[in-house]
Formats: sequence, C-alpha cells, structure tokens
Amino acid sequence: MKESKRLLAVDILRGITIAGMLLVNNPGSWSHLYRPLEHAEWIGLTPTDLVFPFFIFVMGVSMYFSLRKFSFRLSKDLLFKIVRRTVVLFLIGWAVQWFGMWLRGLYNPDAHFWTDMFGRLRILGVFQRLALVYFFGSLIVVLFNQRLIPWLIAGLLIVYAFVLGMGNGYEFSLDNILSRVDIAVLGENHMYHESAFGEKLALDPEGLLSTLPCIAHVLIGFMVGKCLTSIHDNRDRIVQIAVWGSVMLLVGWLLQYGIPCGKKAWTSTYVLITCGMASCILAMLIYFIDIKGHKRWCRFFQSFGVNPLFCYLVGTILAIAFGAVRFGMDAEGNPVTVHSILYQAWEAVMPTAEAASCMYAITFVLITWGFGYILYKKKIYIKL
Repeated sequence: MKESKRLLAVDILRGITIAGMLLVNNPGSWSHLYRPLEHAEWIGLTPTDLVFPFFIFVMGVSMYFSLRKFSFRLSKDLLFKIVRRTVVLFLIGWAVQWFGMWLRGLYNPDAHFWTDMFGRLRILGVFQRLALVYFFGSLIVVLFNQRLIPWLIAGLLIVYAFVLGMGNGYEFSLDNILSRVDIAVLGENHMYHESAFGEKLALDPEGLLSTLPCIAHVLIGFMVGKCLTSIHDNRDRIVQIAVWGSVMLLVGWLLQYGIPCGKKAWTSTYVLITCGMASCILAMLIYFIDIKGHKRWCRFFQSFGVNPLFCYLVGTILAIAFGAVRFGMDAEGNPVTVHSILYQAWEAVMPTAEAASCMYAITFVLITWGFGYILYKKKIYIKL
C-alpha cells in the first residue's frame, strides 16, 4: 500500500484547534457563555481547555518535519530561522495588543496610548508562549540526542509538579509560586489578571514558570512526529500513536488525584491528559481521512490548517475591531459595534442568551474562515 508523504490528518487536527481557539475566545457575551465553551474556573478540564494544548501538540509534530530538513543539526541558517521566528511571534503578540490599545483609544478620550504602550503592555500571551516553546523546543531537539528526549520530558514534568506542590501552585492566590515569579520578573502591570471564585488576581495563564511544562508538551508532539515519519504504514502508525496516547491519558488521569489537572497552571497531569487525547484523536483522523479516504467533511478545517497562525491572527484582529469600532450609540447609551449588531441579531431569534452567545461565536469563526478559504483556494501559505 503506497502511503502519502504528507498526512492530511495533521493539517486537519491543526485546523480543528485553530477553529476551536477562535470559537472559545469570541463568545457573543462573556456573561452568557455556552457551558462547553467555558474554561474550567481553576482546576478541572472542559472541552474549551483542550484547544490550545492541542495546537501546541501539533506544533511539536510539525516541528519534527521542519527540523528534519536540517538533519536536526544546529547551523547558522537553522539558528537564524529559530531566532527570527521567535522574535516575529513575540512582536506579533505585542503588536496585536498595541492595535487594541490604539483602536479603543480612538473612542476613549481618557485613554493614554503612548503611556500604556509600554507601561501596561502584557509581556506574555498566546503568541509569546508559542514563541518560547518553539525556541526552547527546537534548541533541545538539535542539541540533545533524541533518545534522551523522553527522559527530558519526564524530568520537566516531575520537576514542575514538585515546584507547584512546594510553592502553593495549585491554589488560586497570590501565594502561588506562578504568580510570585511573574510579579517579580514581569511586574504586575505587565501580566494578565485571572478571575476565579469571585476574585481577580495577577496570575497569568501564559506566565514564565508554566512555560516549562509547555516545552515538555511540544516535545511530546515532536516524538509523535518522529513516530509518523519512522513508521511508513498508516495502520502501524495508528496503533503506535493510539497506544502511547492511551498510556499518557491513563497515567495523567490516575496521577491527577495527587497532581491536580488544570490549564491555568498548565499542570503536569494536564500535559499528559491533553497530549494523550490529542494522540488518540490524531490516530482516529489518520484512520478516517488517510486510510478510509473520508475527506469531504474536513475541507472546512483544511483552510484553517494550512495557514493556522495567520488565520488566528486575522481572527484576533477582527475580534478587536468588531468590539472597538463604534457606529454611534443605541437608545440605552451603549455603543453600537459589529459585535453588538451580530449578537443582538442572534438574541432576537435564539431561545436563550447562552445559545445566542454560542451562535455569535460560530458566526465569527465562519467570517474568519472566509479569509482562510481565499488563501487556501489560491494556494497561498503564510508562515509566521
């Protein structure tokens, strides 16, 4: 049986995660969230908590294919590529924030853009986390023997679990080691303030210390990418990936009774459970798409999967513009925006505010998909 050099299933899983990230980040109303589209308040796991770790997992899979072109050897060209991409992702993360500050400042005379541009800039975030895990993950795989990587993954997860356990890392408080490190290094004005249990604290879900398990996360994806390349028969690939995915899922599930599972602290069990689930889903997609040939249903996600970060960036910019650009004020004195127009249109026809909020999110994903579909049809691939 002749196998395709490129597995469509990898693109589809990547596309599903981007669509999911846009869906959960853009509800019609944060006060009326559709339950499955809501993050766990602190410790716990919901469907929404799966999308970002799935993307980091697939990022690791793709990293294997990318670094294989350099024979996994550090060179000037490879180092330049790694540093350039890291810097670009950081700058994009900051530029998106600056764009939001500037746009909102146009309608708020009390805003001080030039003061807030650096004084209240959130240093870390989604793009910045991707930059860090790509940078350190890439250096590890080209500087270390690949046989040592599973041991390094285990070491990172064990050390991180120990640090959280000794540093109140599972508590939602300013005594949490995650908060203390970020406040000391970044400063409270440059952090995301997380809300839980009726409180809002300087506890960044994309903080410095919690980047450690994310590096393990991307390395697990890297090892799955190696498995996809070293095993040439798709059925054998499925068995191997599904078995290891099931092992990670089971181990993570059993360990969570001592090491709680939660996205906002990116705990070690969270890494194992989400990587295990991502591996099993990837195996399932390979079976249905690359073996059985059921491809028609997944064309929608392929448009996201071939330009993932660009589509996510477009969606992020659209979300800011939809909520910030005003077309006047309504009878109650609230600003009229694209966001309010679309959400109110769904409120008029849906039975509950939660359903309207969900339909707005779906509408937003479809609008963003339109940009990705144009690039897909024109075979334009933008790498960030």
